[in-house]
Amino acid sequence: MSSITLDRKTSSFTVPRFRLRGGRWVSPLLLLLVWELGSRTGVIPERILAGPSAVALTFWSMVVGGELPANLAVSLARALAGLAFGLSAGVVLALAAGLSRGGETAIDPLMQLKRTIPVLALTPLFIVWFGIGETPKITLIAVATVFPIYMNLFSGIRGVDARLIEAGKSFGLSQAELIRHVILPGALPSFLVGLRYALGVSLLVLVVAEQINASAGIGHLINNARDFMRTDVIVVCLVVYASLGLAADQLVRTLEARALAWRPTFIKS
Repeated sequence: MSSITLDRKTSSFTVPRFRLRGGRWVSPLLLLLVWELGSRTGVIPERILAGPSAVALTFWSMVVGGELPANLAVSLARALAGLAFGLSAGVVLALAAGLSRGGETAIDPLMQLKRTIPVLALTPLFIVWFGIGETPKITLIAVATVFPIYMNLFSGIRGVDARLIEAGKSFGLSQAELIRHVILPGALPSFLVGLRYALGVSLLVLVVAEQINASAGIGHLINNARDFMRTDVIVVCLVVYASLGLAADQLVRTLEARALAWRPTFIKS
């Protein structure tokens, strides 16, 4: 039997550590159990929140019927299109500002100004400018993802060790070769951090963007489910959003494992 012991040298108690395999899953499983029990006993009415079993059945029927895959494809297309525009703009702006003092003077104040404006506050303006089609949705995601990419890549470029740059110059590297072989590889870890944030932000903004008169997509399913008080469908869509976020994070981790394997301090997660 484990017991608490007293360390005479340090006069402190040593408390045994108990480790349970899979212990991190205990509380989520208990939550699901309580949730299901409350739903079956009527403590949690279905119109308030459908039980896990009902949600699982709804999920399966939406997958088999093709409704969920078709709308998921639309949502992914929106998120990827917005992310592609935001990623491209963020990289170009970060390179221009990070590699040139003049570029920093011209670009960084505007980016910092943009940072202080909540992206979602631009939604009414985008509707006025672009209507209620796909353009405002993709533009909203693009604008939201620019700053994480820009800020992290800019910081990574400016954070490259000056001694590495001096060493490159001593080996006779030109400015273009310094950028390609020293500065950009040194800034790669920061860029990947920015990419991770941008992927998360793109999915968060997607939730709001798809509330703008969407005729397809996960947000469209949520709007229809809200009108018919289908809490099971709403929960299914929320789980899909969460799964997309986890998948996006794992994607960047995989990229990091491959792209940063050359670093001596890199530890695979």
